[in-house]
Amino acid sequence: MEMKHILLLMASCIVLGCSTGSNGGKHYILDGVWTLRQMDHPEGHSRTFADTEETLLRLYEGDSVFHQCWMTRTETGLTIRPIEDVRVNMVDKGHGEYIYIEDNDPHPLMVKDDSTIVIQQEGILYIWHFSNEIANEWSEEIKEIVAAELQKSQGERQSFMLSRKERHQANVIHWFIISTISIVVLLLLIARIAIDYRKEKRRLQLQLQQIQEVQQERPQVVKQAIESVETAYFASDEYQTLQRRIATGEILKDDDWNSIESQIKKIYPGFTTQLQSLYPMSELEYHVCLLLKLRITPTDMAVVLARDASTISTVRSRLYKKVFGHKGGAREWDEFILSIGA
Repeated sequence: MEMKHILLLMASCIVLGCSTGSNGGKHYILDGVWTLRQMDHPEGHSRTFADTEETLLRLYEGDSVFHQCWMTRTETGLTIRPIEDVRVNMVDKGHGEYIYIEDNDPHPLMVKDDSTIVIQQEGILYIWHFSNEIANEWSEEIKEIVAAELQKSQGERQSFMLSRKERHQANVIHWFIISTISIVVLLLLIARIAIDYRKEKRRLQLQLQQIQEVQQERPQVVKQAIESVETAYFASDEYQTLQRRIATGEILKDDDWNSIESQIKKIYPGFTTQLQSLYPMSELEYHVCLLLKLRITPTDMAVVLARDASTISTVRSRLYKKVFGHKGGAREWDEFILSIGA
C-alpha cells in the first residue's frame, strides 16, 4: 500500500510540474474557502448542513495545503475553531476527475462545477461548496487565527468570533486614520506650496527692484550711448530688411533668432539676462519678448510666429501676471519690456 502512495505522489509531482512548465503559470482548482454542505453515506442516507449549523470549513492555498476548522454562521458573523493544516496534492485524470492525495492518503475528487466539488473518503461522499463571501471577508483573519492556534496543543485551542460589526468598526477606524493622514499630508503640501509661492514672489519683487535700481542709477552718459546705438540700429538696413521679412509673413529660422538675440545683446546689454532671471520662459514667450523689444507689432508677431493674434495677447498678459503676481494687460507687459535693459 505504501508503494501505491509513493507512485501516486510521484505522478502528481510530474503532472503538476508539466502543467506549470507548459502554461507558464498555475490554475488552482481548490484555491479559496470551501464549506461542507452535505455528506452522502453508502448506506443511502445523507446529512445536509444548514447555514446556521456547525460544519467544516477549509481554506485552500492553491492546491497544496488547506487550513481546516469548525465553523458556525451567526447573524453577526462567524464562529471558528481551528483543527489542522493539511498538505494535499492532485493528479488530473481528465473530465473534471482527480486523485486527491491528502496527507499521503488518496481519494477520488470530482469537480461538478465552479462552486461544488465532491471528495470520496471511506465510501462517504463529502460535498463542498465554494464560499466567495467568506473568502472575501474573512480569509486573511482565518489564516492568521489557524496559524496561531496550531502552535498550541490540542487542549489549549479555543473558538473565535469573527464579528461583522467589529470588522465594520475596524474598517471605519482604518479609513478614518487614512483620511486623517491624507488630510494632514494635503495640508502640509498646501502649506509648502504657499511657502514656496511666497519665496518666489519675494524673489521676483527683489529682482524687479534690482532692475529698477539699475535703470535709475545708470549714468546719463550710458543712457545716451544706448539711445544712440538704438537709434542707429532702427535706421539700419539690417533692421529694415528684418521688418520687410516679418511684414511679408516669412517664418524665421533658428539662425534668424540667434541673430536677433545677438543684436539685442549689443544694443541692450542687460536685457536678456534680466528677462531670463525673472521667469523660466517657453520658447514662444521668449520670442515674443525679443520681438517686442524690436518694436514689432503684435499683428506681425502673430504672422511670423504662426499664432493667432489672440494667442500673442494672451502670452503677454499671462507673462505680466506670472512676473508681477496680479492681473495686467498685454500693453502693460509691453511697457515693462521696453523699459528694461536700456
